[in-house]
Amino acid sequence: GTAAYLDVFRSLHALLARLRDEGYDVDVPPDVEALRSRLLGGNAERYGTSANVHARVPVDAHVRDLPWLSEIEKVWGPAPGRHLQDGRHLLVQGERFGNVFVGVQPPFGVEGDPMRLLFEGGFAPTHAFVAFYRWLQTELDADAYLHFGTHGAVEFMPGKQAGLSGACWPDRLMGDVPNLYLYAANNPSEGTLAKRRAGATLVSHLTPPVMQAGLYRGLLDLRTTLDRFFTIDPVAQAAERTVLAETAEAQARALDLASDADGEGWDVVRLERLRAQLRELEESLIPHGLHVLGRAPSPEERTDLLDAWMEGTDAGARLPAPERRACADLASGGAPRSALRRRLGEAGLASEDGETLAAGLEDLTRALGSNAELDALVHALDGAFVPPAPGGDVLRRPEILPTGRNLYAFDPYRMPSAAAVREGRLQAERLLARLSDDRGDPPRSLGIVLWGSDNLKRDGAPLAQVLALIGAEPRFDAYGRLCGARLIPLDELGRSRVDVVVTTSGVFRDLLPLQTRLLAEAAWLAASADEPLELNPVRAHALALAEAEGCDLRTAALRVFSNADGAYGANVNLMVDASTWEASDELGASFARRKSFAYGADGTALHRPALFQGLLARVDATYQNLESVELGVSDLDQYVDSLGGLTQAARGAADRGVDAFIGDETRGRGTVRSLAEQVALEARTRTLNPRWYEGMLAHGHQGVREIETRLTTTLGWSATTGDVQPWVYARFGETFVLDATMRARLADLNPHAASRMAQRVLEACDRGYWEPDGETLAALHAAADELEDRSEGIQPEAAA
Repeated sequence: GTAAYLDVFRSLHALLARLRDEGYDVDVPPDVEALRSRLLGGNAERYGTSANVHARVPVDAHVRDLPWLSEIEKVWGPAPGRHLQDGRHLLVQGERFGNVFVGVQPPFGVEGDPMRLLFEGGFAPTHAFVAFYRWLQTELDADAYLHFGTHGAVEFMPGKQAGLSGACWPDRLMGDVPNLYLYAANNPSEGTLAKRRAGATLVSHLTPPVMQAGLYRGLLDLRTTLDRFFTIDPVAQAAERTVLAETAEAQARALDLASDADGEGWDVVRLERLRAQLRELEESLIPHGLHVLGRAPSPEERTDLLDAWMEGTDAGARLPAPERRACADLASGGAPRSALRRRLGEAGLASEDGETLAAGLEDLTRALGSNAELDALVHALDGAFVPPAPGGDVLRRPEILPTGRNLYAFDPYRMPSAAAVREGRLQAERLLARLSDDRGDPPRSLGIVLWGSDNLKRDGAPLAQVLALIGAEPRFDAYGRLCGARLIPLDELGRSRVDVVVTTSGVFRDLLPLQTRLLAEAAWLAASADEPLELNPVRAHALALAEAEGCDLRTAALRVFSNADGAYGANVNLMVDASTWEASDELGASFARRKSFAYGADGTALHRPALFQGLLARVDATYQNLESVELGVSDLDQYVDSLGGLTQAARGAADRGVDAFIGDETRGRGTVRSLAEQVALEARTRTLNPRWYEGMLAHGHQGVREIETRLTTTLGWSATTGDVQPWVYARFGETFVLDATMRARLADLNPHAASRMAQRVLEACDRGYWEPDGETLAALHAAADELEDRSEGIQPEAAA
């Protein structure tokens, strides 16, 4: 019942109603709650499942009719296995609404046995997963599939990366049934994977609107104190300033904004730094709620988005914030281009800049003014053509609008673009400057995560950053097509090279083979360059590893690592979610095992675990770019899986501390933060911010689940890096578990997620991530017991 960015049940109800209006034979529940109850309730309690059981597939028929039974049994044992079965039947979850069957895709199956993820081995879907899709084909006899939201699991099943055959699991499961896929417009990379590996026709949908985080509670009081401090006369009102400084110190410590390193007493420099920190919190962009299919942004949401878009342009960034907001509000109200141009001129923009910005505002406002997503789905189900559109973030690529179109990604021969190469150099400079400030000297080796999604959205800027760190750049032929790498001479580079150990997502590996070879060639060129070893750690490390591992220099120069063909992810996030791991090094071991396949300039995958360990042992820091405004590091557990797993693996290999960093290029001038800074920022601006969590709770059942997911991801950061300060868990417990009113509200909306939330807070205590006093701990246990009763249908008064 979940999908990234999407209010699933409200969207599903809207679609069912629209299909009925179009003449489909659809039994539409009277409201969203009735729909949710039929799908997630029904007979679920009787079968002990998470959703209604609509059909039961006899195990005998499953065994008799399945051509690939032996492959499944090698992984999961004899049918029916352990998942979604009652001993004699495999269970198909879902409910039928007239001629529309709404199914709940079975889980991967590893949730109850995460230790199996430590072993690469072969893989196959579970008996229940296969039975679900076989039932859709043979028993339901579906005319079309509609995978509802980002994203499912079929396209990630084992098989070839492209050009799949009958030996590949996605082809086996999907058969020849048309596959429509409702997909978030900002995720063209995984969407492209669904097209390649599951034959999907994508229909894009908007992501939630963005807004400034603002300040709340004690943060507002602190800002008032600081505003007064910097307003009054420092000489005539010196006594009051002293009192204000002491007040600000106390307020900051109460809010966990002051570290022990700050010491006692506050001077003007510290207060200026604190005021800048508050400004960053207040102006951070956060997603607000979830998207409902077919719903256009409200006028206020449109203004927020237009304001954020303007800030990301060169001309808009020069405008004072109040002027920019006023222009956005004017555009949102439907003002013509001439009025916008005049207002921008009054704000101080030159005529040419004003004309460009006014045109962009007018176009974006028009595109946001309506939403044809439901029209597009009906059109697709009619068998009509779905027009193509690029994918990406609306702030960076407004041409993704209108949604309701078939996403495409990029031209691989033009990546990285010239603009991306320039941006990548700037990112590299910012990263080196931050690391040099923190360490006292520049790093010699970095571990960097590359995803397909952020590279597709930014035309390859993150991979260009890696090239810049190595001291290389892409080469293009006379037709402008990517053809290789060029090593920049040291005298032109003006600094030492950096040895970059790249770990890519499986999606990057699949979608960007040319770029994978480009990175591998750049590393080889650096390793084979006759340069002083103190200025070329790529060569220094390659020579040392060649001797230590007894391999040739070309093998020792391999620097791009990922999964084996057909495999995805490090499974660190799944182990965290299952809560059955004991030591953090188990998480690092899973990452190291699954990501130890090296990809060279010929594109061939070689299993090189010892080389990978040797490179990780030399890493000075780890790094990853933020994927988008909508997805922070606490919003998506794949960050824990990639950057968290890499950091823990590097610490294990090096047997020393390795710090993690985040590059934020989502708005204006980019910045580099430590992971600890990023987690704290997101805790204040998102998870603990009433503006954020009230936006989620407006979506009811799923909103509670979204909040619980953020806590689990935060716990993952503690597990892999330790970069979560104890106050985060303390504030989370106070806000969502110990507050009786909030606790009852969460339990009413989603008792199971509310109970899991309390258990996660206690897990943080048990694992030593924070130490509440005895009274608080007792209150947490009592609240957790109450929520567990609620999840089992026992009301507080009944339990008493």
